[in-house]
Amino acid sequence: MPIMTALNEFKRNRLVPFDVPGHKRGKGNPELTEFLGERCMTLDVNSMKPLDNLCHPVSVIKEAEELAADAFGAKQAFFMVNGTTSAVQTMVLSACKKGEKIILPRNVHRSVINAMILGGAIPVYVNPETNHEIGISLGMTLVAVEEAIRENPDAKAILVNNPTYYGVCSNLKAITELAHAAGMLVLADEAHGTHFYFGENMPISGMAAGADMASVSMHKSGGSLTQSSFLLVGEGMNAGYVRQIINLTQTTSGSYLLLSSLDISRKNLAVNGKQIFAKVTEMAQYARDEINQIGDYYAYSSELINGDTVYDFDATKLSINTLHVGLAGIEVYSILRDEYDIQVEFGDVGNILAYISVGDSRRNLERLVSALAEIRRIYKKDKAGMLQYEYINPAVAVAPQEAFYADKEALSLEKSGGRICSEFVMAYPPGIPILAPGERITTEILDAIEYLKDKGCFLTGPEDMEIKNLNVLKED
Repeated sequence: MPIMTALNEFKRNRLVPFDVPGHKRGKGNPELTEFLGERCMTLDVNSMKPLDNLCHPVSVIKEAEELAADAFGAKQAFFMVNGTTSAVQTMVLSACKKGEKIILPRNVHRSVINAMILGGAIPVYVNPETNHEIGISLGMTLVAVEEAIRENPDAKAILVNNPTYYGVCSNLKAITELAHAAGMLVLADEAHGTHFYFGENMPISGMAAGADMASVSMHKSGGSLTQSSFLLVGEGMNAGYVRQIINLTQTTSGSYLLLSSLDISRKNLAVNGKQIFAKVTEMAQYARDEINQIGDYYAYSSELINGDTVYDFDATKLSINTLHVGLAGIEVYSILRDEYDIQVEFGDVGNILAYISVGDSRRNLERLVSALAEIRRIYKKDKAGMLQYEYINPAVAVAPQEAFYADKEALSLEKSGGRICSEFVMAYPPGIPILAPGERITTEILDAIEYLKDKGCFLTGPEDMEIKNLNVLKED
């Protein structure tokens, strides 16, 4: 753990600080020091010779990157402290220049579309299939990917979710082979797939499938601090160019708290990952079995695998459908939080996701199961009138960058139908846009927005924080 080792050596040297940060090892901000702890504050330091520099690493950070690359089976690993958002944006910006096409599913995280706004790439969407029974988006079919490649031979890259928020995996290896045969790069958004690299009997990881780049949220299932991630690069990429792209947007003042958490967590997974994720998988299956005995809830898993739209499934994900209880997922989410002091990852139209990790216990899972049983007993109602799913095929009229920066006007929701949106609307989490810049606003989309507002979803994106108005492109 070279970064941790260097920080410990730094502390022993008792260096006198005439650099930033201005709290000077916590002495200048006693309230913050009391809140976070002296040890934390003394390690919140700036780049210096013995600690290396994140923008141009030559010593301990470089060594830590090499260890991470080895652990993940990559040519190069980059430490990312602006979250996986910056890793995803780097992938898109590295693969595509302004006006170049990228093939991708529409159920991507907003960071992907943000990257197209920044760089000017043109999306070619492959609409994912939908499981109407449980109301979730699935993976891309090989047939749809082949068709997109055939119709867009000039596309530069294909982006794949591995897995989706719910745990669904596309046939990443076959997609990678198709893409490479067509001269296209493969970008894997593995924000929820860190454990694929370390657990046994897991879906294939991006690097193992031959992807050219993969963004990995270590802070989700890998145990590092929030906002810390890895960007992995395969043999087909120019790692020096990728670092230049990273340095366009990543901070020049990388947090050593985040960097050391990545270093330490990487070592932990490399040494203990098999045992850790075997335990996580076992706990998730235990919870699924218990929840499915309650009735009406459906905690789904690998039985969904069909060899195509669900090529594989991440069994560590505890995804639970709530529609037969007569409650939207967001309603169950809110009841769990407000009445049972249980915080799950998210709730949407028909599902909740309880994120299971090595930090969980059987006791806490039993508490979740008991709460769900009680919610069913108290709140169950007829499912008539429930919205079945929230993914709506987009009608892309204008490129995201062009729409975002175009002249615009604000219209009320009821008057915006038929116009072209210039901003995002999404439920967060998971952060998959219902509307993105450049897409036409349809009645179906407006109905979905009103439904989600009524159910209490946390909608974000528009300038109007109350989401009564939307910015649309001005018409001539």
